[in-house]
Amino acid sequence: MKNPTLARRIGLGVALFSLAALLATATVADESSNGTRELPRGHFHLPEAGNVIGEAYTVVAEEGETLLDIGRRHNAGYEEMRMANPDVSIWAPQPGIEVVIPAQHILPDAPREGIVVNLSELRLYYYSRPGIVETYPISIGRDGFATPVGVTRTTVKVKDPHWSPPRSMREEAAARGEPPPAVVPPGPDNPLGRHAILLGLPSYLIHGTNMPDGVGMRASRGCIRMFPEDIESLYERVPSGTQVNIIDQPFKVAWSADGVLYAQSFPQLEENQGTFEPIINAMEVLANAFGEERPPVDYAQLRRVVENPDGRLVSLLRVAEEEPAPAAPQQDSLDEGLFSEIELGQLSGLFTELEAYRR
Repeated sequence: MKNPTLARRIGLGVALFSLAALLATATVADESSNGTRELPRGHFHLPEAGNVIGEAYTVVAEEGETLLDIGRRHNAGYEEMRMANPDVSIWAPQPGIEVVIPAQHILPDAPREGIVVNLSELRLYYYSRPGIVETYPISIGRDGFATPVGVTRTTVKVKDPHWSPPRSMREEAAARGEPPPAVVPPGPDNPLGRHAILLGLPSYLIHGTNMPDGVGMRASRGCIRMFPEDIESLYERVPSGTQVNIIDQPFKVAWSADGVLYAQSFPQLEENQGTFEPIINAMEVLANAFGEERPPVDYAQLRRVVENPDGRLVSLLRVAEEEPAPAAPQQDSLDEGLFSEIELGQLSGLFTELEAYRR
């Protein structure tokens, strides 16, 4: 259970957690114009129109910090920082280099109630009070220990929890000749961290961690891990009995407040690969966002987003100067060079069914 980088980073631990505690209560301006009320880390006003929150921005890497240090300061986890900065070293970014902070999100397509966990996105959303949504990076179950989809509720909250390694872990450790203790007491070696929120799903928790570098990746045995400062904040405020809706939406689409149709795509979970066709799933999600009229969608862009999932928000609207010449009926907005005949037939049938359903 040791973090490979723990030894070299332990000297910075106290300073890092002190900084993290400050960041948990630090505020960022919710409007830049006239000094209006400010919101804490991870908090956003729900948009009056659309389903897009936040903005991506850049910061400058400083000497001695990792990409993960930067992400933690700015409320972003491992995978989203890696995908947003594919050419930047995770462990030794060049001092002075610009680092992208992927702080813009499409709200999941789920009721705005309680906690919503989107597994593929590796993010948790908490609708904490009217007009406010909070969002934080998380770790979920790795392949073979998938975090289950479903609706449950928070039950008991435990501070400084003891941890009992599950039988599967004890058996694995024994096979390596490293049998773990039956119970791990609170402290720096406890993988649950200092705060745990139990769920109605037996053996599943939302908890902290003693290995924060792993937040934002598939690293647990099914539980939902958070940065210590984030779980501490939730621990103090989430009532017992709060609904927790665990979903898996690798592709999201939404209108922004200024009328842009955005898509956001994430890598599909390993255990779900092959269970559905990503491009068809994306078309279904997109069609549900259209409303009464079908906008001029750039289907080439849609395919690029689906085939290259990196979490970035990308506009799907076709600009006027790129309008193609009218094509055959029923296929005026589909590029035959990008889709096979089978796919074109599936997409046409999909839109026919959806339009019939709307009527």
